[in-house]
Amino acid sequence: MNETLSGKIAIVTGAGSDRGIGAAIALGLVRAGAKVAFVDIHRGFLDRNVAQANAIGGAKCATSIVADVTDCEAVNHAVEQAISELGGLHILINNAGTVPKIVSVDPDGKSSSGRTWEVSPVEWQRVVSVNVNGPYNFVRAAVGHLLNQGWGRIIGVTTSLDTMYSPLAVPYGPTKAAHEAMVSVLAKELAGTGVTANVVTPGGLTNTNQVRVAMKGHGFSQAEMLQPEVMAAPCIWLASGEADGFTDQRIVARLWDETLPTAARLAKAGAPAAWQQLGAQAKLPAASKNTKAICILE
Repeated sequence: MNETLSGKIAIVTGAGSDRGIGAAIALGLVRAGAKVAFVDIHRGFLDRNVAQANAIGGAKCATSIVADVTDCEAVNHAVEQAISELGGLHILINNAGTVPKIVSVDPDGKSSSGRTWEVSPVEWQRVVSVNVNGPYNFVRAAVGHLLNQGWGRIIGVTTSLDTMYSPLAVPYGPTKAAHEAMVSVLAKELAGTGVTANVVTPGGLTNTNQVRVAMKGHGFSQAEMLQPEVMAAPCIWLASGEADGFTDQRIVARLWDETLPTAARLAKAGAPAAWQQLGAQAKLPAASKNTKAICILE
């Protein structure tokens, strides 16, 4: 236990798996002194993870909330419940995500989600609903509270760039790209409010239940995968007071080195969210003085 996040209250979605990124992040926040609402669609291991959190941080430092991230009303209730039971909200970590179900198997027994046009509309909508609509629903439900108190953290868990455009990774890759773009937009919209928005990505295959199922038969060694706990340290830093004003960035957890000074650590593991370093690409028309926003259709 340390006191980095003492007095802070967080929501972490997708925190109810046996061994997953959400649980690792949530437990890491508890070890750093935060109170945490563990949110998941299935009760599953949710209560066990919360019991572990309370054993670490003391009774009532964590609570379990069963909610479907794709259901606006359920999400509204989950945010209200977290605030009511834990006494507030400072940190929102949108981690909940899903991958497409297997739709094809090659002669060697290796499986994939299929090419873009082979993914069923039902499966496409399911993954989009969780990976894109879910983060939006939680941001919409929580941001007013964060703005009213003048301090907050929104952290999105996305994926590596090469996964976003990898063949046979649809719709997972594109949905993670959409999530990251939304976080970057939020960061700009929230500038100067005390609420920041950033992204953390593992930076490689991570040894979670979901990945192990998806990669079964592909010959990947679990020992060579990243462990979910790698995500905790950068999330704790982003949620801390030291990260005040740090926004619109992505951090690769695999490269996060706690032995380095902060500036060096960020230089090694950080970059602008949504690859803004590529520079402006669109040619904008001259805007009138009354125009607040331009929608570009290309």
